[in-house]
Amino acid sequence: MSNTDKAGFSRGMRDGIPIALGYFAVAFSLGITARDCGFSPLQGFVASITTYASAGEYIGFTLYAVRSTLIQLIIMTIITNARYVLMGFALNQRLPEGTSMGKRLLTGLTITDEIFGITIAQPGQINPFYPFGAMVTAVPCWAAGTAIGIVMGSILPARLVSALSVALFGMFLAVIVPACRKDKIVALVVIVSFGASYAAIHAPLISGLSSGNRTILLTVLISAAAALLFPVKDIDKDEDSESRPARQSVADDISCEIS
Repeated sequence: MSNTDKAGFSRGMRDGIPIALGYFAVAFSLGITARDCGFSPLQGFVASITTYASAGEYIGFTLYAVRSTLIQLIIMTIITNARYVLMGFALNQRLPEGTSMGKRLLTGLTITDEIFGITIAQPGQINPFYPFGAMVTAVPCWAAGTAIGIVMGSILPARLVSALSVALFGMFLAVIVPACRKDKIVALVVIVSFGASYAAIHAPLISGLSSGNRTILLTVLISAAAALLFPVKDIDKDEDSESRPARQSVADDISCEIS
């Protein structure tokens, strides 16, 4: 490892500290949910150390709890985390020429919303060791938070566990509410998703489907309809640049609200 790579790795570890602290708090609440879904601390730790995706893991835990099939789990994971493919394309274009395929693949492995955010904000070409350092700092805290949440969920009083479980839904609201305030179309799609989710539980034909199949069906239909009716235009200088990422990120989180 060259001195430049060492410096990039150290800078990534430093910048990853705030992310690690936030991950631990959110993962603790996720651990409460995992415990309610029947996961042990070791299972929760392994799930988080290999996935480190809050929405993806929440979908996985809840689908597991209702005995969904492996195919349903795979489909929902792909839908929920599809945005990471686009992030990978963006990072790949910023890597220096001559970067090996192995490093490019490992850089893709580091992608989360937060690590991508601090990485893509780096000026000029991106040293792949920067996101490596951020990942080394942040991901263990995410996995540890999940495991500790499961352990504490078995020790703490039932009322407190129930109260802590609400924190994860608060995280989703923290993602959705600001985006809804910036973009009325996002707000409309979120409202429609809430209504459609409730209606699907009581609709004659759809109510007979498993919750996993209902989630997949509604996610695909609502997301496709939103994309067709309200396509995101090309970059416009007069458009608030923050409104576009907000609309894209919330479209991915609609599946969490539907479930």
